[in-house]
Amino acid sequence: MEYQVKNTVLAICYDFDKTLSPTDMQAQGYIQSVGYDVEEFWKKTNELADNNGMDSNLAYMYVMMDEARGRLIFNREKLEEYGSRVQLFPGVEEWFDRINAYGLERGITVEHYIISSGLKEMIDGTKIAKKGAFKKVYASCFYYDERGVAIWPAQVVNYTNKTQFLFRIIKGVLEVNDNGVNEYFLPENLHVPFRNMVYIGDSDTDIPCMKLVNVNGGHSIGVYHPEKQNTERVHKMMRDNRIRYFVPADYTEGTELDKLLKAIIDKTAAYEVLENKHMMDVYKAREQKGT
Repeated sequence: MEYQVKNTVLAICYDFDKTLSPTDMQAQGYIQSVGYDVEEFWKKTNELADNNGMDSNLAYMYVMMDEARGRLIFNREKLEEYGSRVQLFPGVEEWFDRINAYGLERGITVEHYIISSGLKEMIDGTKIAKKGAFKKVYASCFYYDERGVAIWPAQVVNYTNKTQFLFRIIKGVLEVNDNGVNEYFLPENLHVPFRNMVYIGDSDTDIPCMKLVNVNGGHSIGVYHPEKQNTERVHKMMRDNRIRYFVPADYTEGTELDKLLKAIIDKTAAYEVLENKHMMDVYKAREQKGT
């Protein structure tokens, strides 16, 4: 059987809060609408989690539902409306089309994924999601009753279970309940090998994904606020070998991040020429053994 050269895919996976957006998405309208200041709201959710042995993401989702009662209709449409107000770092809105075009010029198909502990409904409401920037959004989300009101968590994404979505992406088994992710795939049948994966994040909650991508030959990038210059976390992640690079979260053309991603695309294009040659030789050797 002859080896079939496949289209090369580069998967870029992003955290959302403080990676694509300067602050937590809930802090950009929702928290204020239920009468809290931001610090007070997170203090309440953290205490709920600590006092009840509760996942911190389940705690904030519960408090969001509970505090909405009697104040606003807590449904998907309202959450998407809050999402439409979420601010983005400089250059984010133009980033995806520009990086996609650069990839295609070099024979690389770029796919973008969100892996976030934030709310899928709010991410879905952002300008970039509405434009179809993302192949898939993996994030916490709610289950809705027959009236469309959120009543229960449908999916909770925390820092440790984020890694499962990396395996879904590399195998191309993207639906969250598809058990095909547990099947064995030959290396040549992977949708995206780890070496062609980029993970971009900002904090400790991204470390399991960053480390997994790093040790398997991919590219982990730590980002920090371009104006605040709060580099302490990314410096620590670099010292601890969690990331390979760190740059300001400025997605504008010509910035450090823009140049870095384009260099990764260039490297991917060059490396895959060699990888395809290797796989062709592997298949030829297998055929000769069978004759």
